[in-house]
Amino acid sequence: MGVEKKILVVEDEPDIRGLITFSLEYAGFTVVEALNGEEALDKAVVEQPDLVLLDVRMPKLNGYEVCKLLKAQDETRGIPIVFISARGQEAEIKQGLELGAEEYILKPFAPDELYRRVQVILQRGSAKQR
Repeated sequence: MGVEKKILVVEDEPDIRGLITFSLEYAGFTVVEALNGEEALDKAVVEQPDLVLLDVRMPKLNGYEVCKLLKAQDETRGIPIVFISARGQEAEIKQGLELGAEEYILKPFAPDELYRRVQVILQRGSAKQR
C-alpha cells in the first residue's frame, strides 16, 4: 500500500467534525483537526496535509478567507481544498471554486460518499503534481 495520506479537517461543529474524522480514519487516513479558521491556517503550515476539508461557516475566519490565505502562501498553495457546507447556493459554490477549491461537498453527506470523493481528489492531485 502507498503512503498514508493526511487530511486536515476544519469544522467548528463537534458532532460533524467527529463523524468526518471517524469516517476518514476508518478509511485509513491520518486526520488532523482544527476548530476554526485561525487554527486551520496554523495547522496547514505545520502539518502540510495532503488535503484540507474546510467548513464554510466558522468563527474567527470563515472558510473562504482561509482558502484565500492558504492559496496565497507558498508553503500551502499546492494543498487541495474541499469545502464542506450545508449551504449550496450556486453563488457560494462558485465563490469557493473561484478561490481555488477543488470541490464543494454539501452537508449532509454519507461517509462512504465523502471517502470516494476524497480518494478521487487525492488521486487527481497525485497525477498533476509537478
